[in-house]
Amino acid sequence: MRETTLEIPLGRLHGLRQGDPGQPRVLALHGWLDNAASFVPLAAHLHGIELVAIDLPGHGRSAHLPPGADYSFAAAVHSVLDAADALGWERFALLGHSMGAGIASLVAAACPQRVERLVAIEALGALPDIPENTVRRLRDAVAAGRALAGKRLRVFTDLETPVRARTLALTGAMDEAAARLLVERGVREVLVDDARRGWEWSSDPRLTLPTMLRMTEAQVRALIAGIECPTRVIHADPPQPYLPEPRRSEHAALLPRGELVVLPGGHHLHMEQPQAVAAAIGDFLARRD
Repeated sequence: MRETTLEIPLGRLHGLRQGDPGQPRVLALHGWLDNAASFVPLAAHLHGIELVAIDLPGHGRSAHLPPGADYSFAAAVHSVLDAADALGWERFALLGHSMGAGIASLVAAACPQRVERLVAIEALGALPDIPENTVRRLRDAVAAGRALAGKRLRVFTDLETPVRARTLALTGAMDEAAARLLVERGVREVLVDDARRGWEWSSDPRLTLPTMLRMTEAQVRALIAGIECPTRVIHADPPQPYLPEPRRSEHAALLPRGELVVLPGGHHLHMEQPQAVAAAIGDFLARRD
């Protein structure tokens, strides 16, 4: 994959791309605190498409939101559409992993006239919450946000430390090779002192804040049922604790034109078992019907 940049109203988005104009267009969206390198292993096994994987705002090498702004799925929807506009893509398919699959679900439901197909890996729709948690969640998010200004980013003196941290991260344990891909794109070099250089995470610290508001289960189900395009959902077995069975299968069954594939593996199976995931995708993204 080769480097690419896109200018959107927020600022500059960085990403990776492969394929040629004229092939079916696919916009790839990575997971929380990941970046476009998430799709490098899978891209080697995907053929016949023009694939663009972006670093979502606040991630990887892309611009951060301005001071005072909050990261949300709603804001991400506009960034994805802005990226497609910058590419000159009126119609396109979406390939998403985890948070990226959730954002892709919202884009597909909100703009059926623009999204031709959707492949959602390890997520579909949004994570629901019960109404009784609304006030507590809101208070926790506001308190954490107000306290963030006094925190400093950790500086690493070598790259092996953040690689080890990513292999055990809350975003999903992964093997070292996958973690290294994400880390190499997800850190920036900084000056430790006059003689030494180090690295810090390039992602916006605001991404670690609690989510202010979440949809209810009924809203998530309505959202999924509103995705009109052909959709292929790929989940790993065993399931993640936050999306257990039978809920995730029930959600996939709500898709008007959907199908579910379950493969053995972990949360980052598209990086660790890219050939199996590519086989599960097959020619789905390359179809023009």
